[in-house]
Amino acid sequence: QVQLVESGGGLVQPGGSLRLSCAASGFSFSVYGMSWHRQAPGKERELVSSITRLRLTNYADSVKGRFTISRDNAKNTVYLQMNSLKPEDTAVYYCSAEFGSRHYWGQGTQVTVSS
Repeated sequence: QVQLVESGGGLVQPGGSLRLSCAASGFSFSVYGMSWHRQAPGKERELVSSITRLRLTNYADSVKGRFTISRDNAKNTVYLQMNSLKPEDTAVYYCSAEFGSRHYWGQGTQVTVSS
């Protein structure tokens, strides 16, 4: 059974940091491309960052220089380190795994940036 379980979300003040984790199981994690997406209220889901099986990374312009994606294949986990958070980063953050035609999603974790 495929599972992607996100954790690490919460309420943080502007300028603060959070680290999201996504624990994967039920598939060959190391060969999958992993990514983080987010969806704010009233907006479409958008790609935040991705990391390939070869650890090539990509970031949305809005988070470049503030967010860092990484993966630990030994732990079947992908991370998103988020620094210098802004109110506009408030959203539900989803983890995603993709390999060929296979695409899996987690349930999401809420991130709220507010004073």
